[in-house]
Amino acid sequence: MKVPIIIVPVSPMNALWLAIEPLIFRIIDSLPFDLGTFKRYGRRGWHFRDKARSHVELGDVFALVTPRETFLHVAEPAAIVDIFSRRMDFLRPVQLYKMLEVFGPNVSTVSGSDWKRHRKIVAAPFNEGTNKLVWTESIAQAHDMLRVWEQKGLSGTSGVAKDTRTLSLNVLATAGFHQSYPFHSHEESHADEGRSYRTSLAIVLDNSLLMMLAPPRLLSLPFAPALWQRIGQAVEDFRSYMSDMLNQERSAVSQGGTGRDTLISSLVRASNDGETSQVDSNNHHRHAVRSLSLGEMLGNIFVINFAGHDTTANTLAYAMLMLAAYPDVQDWIAEEIRQVLEVPKSDIQKYEITFPQLKRCFAVLLETIRLFPPIMALPKWTDRTSQRLVVNGRDIIIPAETMVIPSLLAVQTQPKYWQPDPLVWRPLRWISSSPSNSLGQEELFQPVKGTYFPWSEGPQHCPGKKFAQVEFVAVLACLFKDHHVRAQLAEGETYEHARKRLLAVAEDSELGLLLRMRRADDVRLVWDRRDH
Repeated sequence: MKVPIIIVPVSPMNALWLAIEPLIFRIIDSLPFDLGTFKRYGRRGWHFRDKARSHVELGDVFALVTPRETFLHVAEPAAIVDIFSRRMDFLRPVQLYKMLEVFGPNVSTVSGSDWKRHRKIVAAPFNEGTNKLVWTESIAQAHDMLRVWEQKGLSGTSGVAKDTRTLSLNVLATAGFHQSYPFHSHEESHADEGRSYRTSLAIVLDNSLLMMLAPPRLLSLPFAPALWQRIGQAVEDFRSYMSDMLNQERSAVSQGGTGRDTLISSLVRASNDGETSQVDSNNHHRHAVRSLSLGEMLGNIFVINFAGHDTTANTLAYAMLMLAAYPDVQDWIAEEIRQVLEVPKSDIQKYEITFPQLKRCFAVLLETIRLFPPIMALPKWTDRTSQRLVVNGRDIIIPAETMVIPSLLAVQTQPKYWQPDPLVWRPLRWISSSPSNSLGQEELFQPVKGTYFPWSEGPQHCPGKKFAQVEFVAVLACLFKDHHVRAQLAEGETYEHARKRLLAVAEDSELGLLLRMRRADDVRLVWDRRDH
């Protein structure tokens, strides 16, 4: 390929290495000497520490070579757009996602015509009706979360990441499955829900990695550890709840009803519509799209829960810390929130009117996932055929069975595309305005195509993109309309030292299944009512 090569002695896809890597690097990090490229590139999630550094040093394309695979990393915008547009040349490496088949095949684990069938049905529930429900429930949950946080007073609240996970789980339960739950902080005592839908879902999501590595039937064996048995029971409970909900919705639709306006009801309707005989303009019957089986339905419901829960929750947690570190940005978004909501007859509950106007809140989301994306890269695969890729005007022939990695975080922090201060959290970069523009006339900045793709691009982009955007903006609008947040100061600590501490906690992140802060609980945040 004639590109810079870095050799790493172990594959990041090796299951044993995935299990022991944290322990190995605990030892390596304590050593008084450097292990060179292995220490830099052998760690899972090395992309977060590295950001655009490797591409600045080596160029827009380089190869990471391991004993099993070659990973071609690409950070050139036009080449990235080309990769995403050529879905049949650069395939989704379904072998990486097979572990997501805990409950059955799904849109992340199938390919070819099966992927088209799954995608068409799975995308249907993500519509404006669902978004309106997400907006309403997000505001209700954020209001209750803020009440709990404000009651903590000067002592502040820790575990913000835990609370945003609860909020996101509750929103998903309501919008997805018509299961409504009150918000309870992780510091509050409340009645045990036993083996409820939400409890089973929370256990399943909290232990997804173990479930993917160990079959559920293994977790339920009599001699398995108690924690494993609890997870195994949650898997069976979740499967039972989902099966019951699906049967109820199918029954309602078969009897002529429309079902509830939730993700699961829309999923059932879309699947049933696929079975309907289709007639073309010449009155000829065309082959109908095959509906999803029960196992495929359950598999897709799990993936929707998995992808839609921690991603938004973690992004909210990062945003809370960054906003506490930059109080001027809090004032900036509060100015917009108040103006939007002070218009006569305005109401925060009016999704169609309010959401499009909160561009500064949206800018906070865009900037947070620019620097803290839930995933670091979006791998593709050349399969059994070599592929030609043009990078900066030069032809590169990529061998068969090569992993091709559009470097998401690298291109989103590359200095030549993101100025000023590409590594500084600066939401104002997303607002295009001039001195003659009033606040309501501001427009969102559109980055160079191929330099920003946190929800992926092309035909395989994330169908739940707007679901997440609506939830995030609703929560910010509720939290910062009348309040501001700050870090609880340690004894003798200045505000500048506290800001640096917040930024250090955010940067001390690790990649599990998704990016998350390792020490989020070390920070206590204090919420005060704003003086207008």
